[in-house]
Amino acid sequence: MVMASALCPPRGPKLKGAPPSHYYENFLEKKGPCDQDYRKFWAGLQGLAICFYNSNRDLQPLEKLDLRLFSKLKDEALLGSSHDTTYHFSLVLRDQEVKFKVESLESCEMWKGFILTVVELRVPSNLTLLPGHMYMMAEVLAKEEVRRAAEVPWCFLQVSRLEAQLLLERYPECGNLLLRPGGDGKDSVSVTTRQILNGSPVIKHYKVKREGSKYVIDVEDPFSCPSLEAVVNYFVTHTKRALVPFLLDEDYEKVLGFVDSDRENGENAWTVPSSRGSGPALPANVPKPLPPVPVSVSSQEDKLPQLPPLPQLPDQDENYVTPIEDSLATEYMNRDVSLSSQAVPLKPKKPARLPAKPPKPPVVPKPDLKAITNIWTRKLGGSSPQASSLVTRLGDITAELEEKLQKRRALEH
Repeated sequence: MVMASALCPPRGPKLKGAPPSHYYENFLEKKGPCDQDYRKFWAGLQGLAICFYNSNRDLQPLEKLDLRLFSKLKDEALLGSSHDTTYHFSLVLRDQEVKFKVESLESCEMWKGFILTVVELRVPSNLTLLPGHMYMMAEVLAKEEVRRAAEVPWCFLQVSRLEAQLLLERYPECGNLLLRPGGDGKDSVSVTTRQILNGSPVIKHYKVKREGSKYVIDVEDPFSCPSLEAVVNYFVTHTKRALVPFLLDEDYEKVLGFVDSDRENGENAWTVPSSRGSGPALPANVPKPLPPVPVSVSSQEDKLPQLPPLPQLPDQDENYVTPIEDSLATEYMNRDVSLSSQAVPLKPKKPARLPAKPPKPPVVPKPDLKAITNIWTRKLGGSSPQASSLVTRLGDITAELEEKLQKRRALEH
């Protein structure tokens, strides 16, 4: 056991991420516009943002409040029971109002003091603070000034004079003060403001000169600032916060997009759906899919049941007039004839075939009535009384047929 323990090296402490750096941190109960009740967080002030965590051991915040949208702080009156010893205050931003609750008056004043220090870049003097608290805020003020001096203000945009006016006119809810490059092409900066006076817009432009590491605001009484952030703070504080730095809301996208993977090479690409079609548009480097392969007709026909054979079409030589000799034996046969008499057999007909266009019926020759009568007389026997009766009926039928044929020929001619 001793040797085994000697071979195993001692385990060092597990590496963790560096804890976030805050100007001030403490417990804070928050109630947003969409919250029904207060929620308790571990909160920390980091630059111009308040970060909220589940506990003081978390490294990533659950949510943040952007203090660049700061409007004001206000105290909340206690409307609950007399046993409630908590203190309430509200943070009013441009787009929302958030309510806070803390356990003591000292914690309430500390939160308000640090928030005002980083927003207004000055230590507030109208709060109930101890000298030690004032000293802590003065240190935070120095750190914030250094941080902002190394950064470009969020209201500084690379736009022209006309574009700055259009932005302030189009997005009045985003602010009314904007910094832009100067028109002389040097390191100078211009400030554009837009305010409403008696219903009419008033647009002003101010020039800020660069002199070494300082920025000098070119007004009647020139004012020197160590950074561009100090220039912005000068305009805000000297106008009783009537001027608000312009911050374009870019938290929400205007165009829908998604990450799509290419099945061929396995790479991912950002894809924007086409507005014309219902399906997504493929990236430019992805080839268009091939059209679907048509299904073979023969394979479908094999699955269908076989149809019965069609009847044969009649020959074009056939006509539509039934010969009289054939029809007499079936239609005009006398039923009184004895069964012993032998009927004339009929010739089988070929199945009729329908032509594309029916030909004009030919002229049927006039039948020889005497020949027909002689035929039936010989078949049935001329001496019997049935034969003589049949011949008489045949003569009448023959005369009737002859009359019908004459009428048909008259109609055809």
